[in-house]
Amino acid sequence: MDTSVHTKFDNSIVLPELANDTIEPHLNLRPKNFDEYPGQERVCENLKVYTQAAKLRGKMLDHCLFHGPPGLGKTTLAGIVAETMGYQIKVTSGPVIERAADLMGILASIESKTILFIDEIHRLPSNVEEILYSAMEDMRLDILIGQGPTARTVKFDLPPFCIIGATTKAGAISAPLRDRFGIQEHLDFYSPESLTKILMRSAKIMNAQLENEAAFLLSTRCRGTPRIANQLLKRILDFALVSNKISIDCDVVNLALKRLGVDSEGLCIMDRDFLKIMKDRYQGGPVGLDAIAAALNEEKSTLEDVYEPYLVYRGFVLRTARGRMLSDLGKNHLDN
Repeated sequence: MDTSVHTKFDNSIVLPELANDTIEPHLNLRPKNFDEYPGQERVCENLKVYTQAAKLRGKMLDHCLFHGPPGLGKTTLAGIVAETMGYQIKVTSGPVIERAADLMGILASIESKTILFIDEIHRLPSNVEEILYSAMEDMRLDILIGQGPTARTVKFDLPPFCIIGATTKAGAISAPLRDRFGIQEHLDFYSPESLTKILMRSAKIMNAQLENEAAFLLSTRCRGTPRIANQLLKRILDFALVSNKISIDCDVVNLALKRLGVDSEGLCIMDRDFLKIMKDRYQGGPVGLDAIAAALNEEKSTLEDVYEPYLVYRGFVLRTARGRMLSDLGKNHLDN
């Protein structure tokens, strides 16, 4: 078997307890079960039912697709599902799997009752997607050996396994692949109440004293995203430590966020530049995203995946058939 395939995949395997961006190596901010996972209540309740039903049947869980903006906990949910089912989990990503042989090597090495988590699954090449069809539906690999008239297909049976795919662009996944996911769940931005719970839990893990009022204030300014909430909390802890503050109160939060360029609506400098370009250079639009990206000297994909979703969600930017438009809400925010 091609050893390069195994090397590529082995380097991408991340154990759930190590797949974290934490302040200290021994700290783990990822929840390990559904009870520790605030927010996404509908998704969690559904997954509880699906995992319990699979256990009662003694069958593998159906293949799952989690989609939504980045930083909302898709990888964390995959780890929780694996923990709940008692499965081992192997993690890779779409850009890593460049050839059909790469995926064949991965699937051939999978053991029974394993979850294969594929992040950014929308970036799988089309020839690789085709390998997944029979693997997901029939639990087998169809391997073509030889060329021309002498070519023959060898069927390789796979042990029971589950694929969990995560994507920020569900529409970029081909319909045949998307239809093979029996469980599809969309993750949306979190409410301030859910983010407050996440921040209080993270602060406790980091042995930090975070006041409830300060946690709620921070929760309203982290774009509805747990990843950003935890990142901001770490930076606020830096300011508190340097300022010799034992407890993090609203004053510390406001000071740190001002220094970080995060405004009252949770918009960062790039968010505001996005809105200013639309207002000053294009009179509020409509304007194409390519033009905005060129004006900001930023990749279009970065604007589309990282910044625009929250601006659209909050109603600052409107997506129309003619292009992006700055809403009255966006104009008022810039004027204040």
